[in-house]
Amino acid sequence: MTSQDQPAVSAPADTSLANRYGRQKRTLSRNTKRIIGAGALAAGIGFMAWVSTSSATSSVTFKDIGYSTTDATQAEVDFQVTREPGTAVKCAVKALDSKYAVVGWKVVDIPPGEAEATADGGRTISQRTVLKTESLSVSGIVDSCWIPDGSK
Repeated sequence: MTSQDQPAVSAPADTSLANRYGRQKRTLSRNTKRIIGAGALAAGIGFMAWVSTSSATSSVTFKDIGYSTTDATQAEVDFQVTREPGTAVKCAVKALDSKYAVVGWKVVDIPPGEAEATADGGRTISQRTVLKTESLSVSGIVDSCWIPDGSK
């Protein structure tokens, strides 16, 4: 008993390509694209609101002006602090050696200023502080400034 050979039936091109490379990717529906776009827009607006309000609540800023090294045991750091008039501020000032190691550190108390003391209504004040150092410093900077608890 022999059977007759059947002619080979070739698979349609779409099926053979799908077997070889995988199915075609489905596109997102129009409604899904709108939802994703609205979500991205809402996230962007939320981020911009957060950035604008977070910088507004930070009412203390500082700027390094300069430093000088008197000798191996002392350094002077000049800086400016901007804050609301009548607000006391504390700043951490440090002196660094040539390998960026801290060789001097001090927390400076800046008392509340008078509103008419400077051209900008008492917001910006210049400070010079003297730091004791354990070795020769090559740099002096302000590390951070903040409003102490209980102040305005």
